[in-house]
Amino acid sequence: MHHRRPPRGRHGRNLGGRGAVGDVGRPAPPGDPPPRPPATTVASRNCRDRGGSGRAHRRRRGRRRDRRGRGAAAGGVESDSEHPLARAIVTAARDRGAVATATEFRSLTGRGVEATIDGTAYAVGGPALLRQRSLAEPDELSEWSARWRDRGASILYLTRDDAIVGGIALEDEIRTEARHAVAELQAMGRRTVMITGDARQVADAVGADLGIDEVMAEVLPEDKDAKVAELQARHLKVAMVGDGVNDAPALARADVGIAIGAGTDVAIESAGLILASSDPRAVVSIIRLSKAAYRKSLQNLWWAAGYNVLAIPIAAGALGWAGITMPPAVAAILMSVSTIVVALNAQLLRRVELRPPALADDATPRPSAEAVAS
Repeated sequence: MHHRRPPRGRHGRNLGGRGAVGDVGRPAPPGDPPPRPPATTVASRNCRDRGGSGRAHRRRRGRRRDRRGRGAAAGGVESDSEHPLARAIVTAARDRGAVATATEFRSLTGRGVEATIDGTAYAVGGPALLRQRSLAEPDELSEWSARWRDRGASILYLTRDDAIVGGIALEDEIRTEARHAVAELQAMGRRTVMITGDARQVADAVGADLGIDEVMAEVLPEDKDAKVAELQARHLKVAMVGDGVNDAPALARADVGIAIGAGTDVAIESAGLILASSDPRAVVSIIRLSKAAYRKSLQNLWWAAGYNVLAIPIAAGALGWAGITMPPAVAAILMSVSTIVVALNAQLLRRVELRPPALADDATPRPSAEAVAS
């Protein structure tokens, strides 16, 4: 899920250093060592390939004069949801007329949402919702839904009093930044994995389009951390990227948890790193900054150790027998010089380019159409 708002102040105070210049923030204590680059990068699907919204295509059962009412009902049920797909449904409903007023909103984790409109219970959800309520897809929707699934669209259903009254196809517009992020991560030797609750057919289509190495589909929210543990059981170091409430356990379990700065508070609190922007290429910047910081740490360690190994014996008079001595005042100055050299070397981290380059909007949207039953 996404909240379109800037990071809260308690995190913002940590975004003023070098990391913030590259759209990367880290709320960990300043004494923590820089994280080593992970071998595997995992992303929940919402923050990796959706541009914050999808396109909704509706199929409704029943008489033509009731179509607008059902579209308004779907928009009303989803109006209190923060999920990107919900925003797409609400936007499509508003484009076609008013959105119904819904009450008693309730989120069905991993299955959908439900609400009451004019005293009637409505719900919007995917195949998991149908399984929970022992509902079967009507024959008149089967051909339509199969066609959209072949294009990689997600299919949601509108139910009224435990009867399916319509279907909604939601098609992702793959972000150009996501394609580049996946390509750059793979060029760095990282394996990319997508964890999603979407149907296998849809997830595989999106994964193939993005070039994802491994796709874990039909994963319930409470099982995402188990999938991270499964990757760790393969002796992989895992960096998890997420932005929603459902991602929090997986972010906490991963070796490196990376939250989108515009994500939910619980995801931000569970992660060790925060992206100040929603550009997935910032994950690549994190790895670059981490590798550069680790190199500088090693350089400063070896410099300080070598310098002290040579200078301390001289300052202590160990070479006095050879006529080599050092006044205490000079020794104190040289000690300060060592500190200055280490600090100046660390300042070279500012030369690391972290801002992702601007991209031309070369994304090719998938065909848009609406299927309506007569």
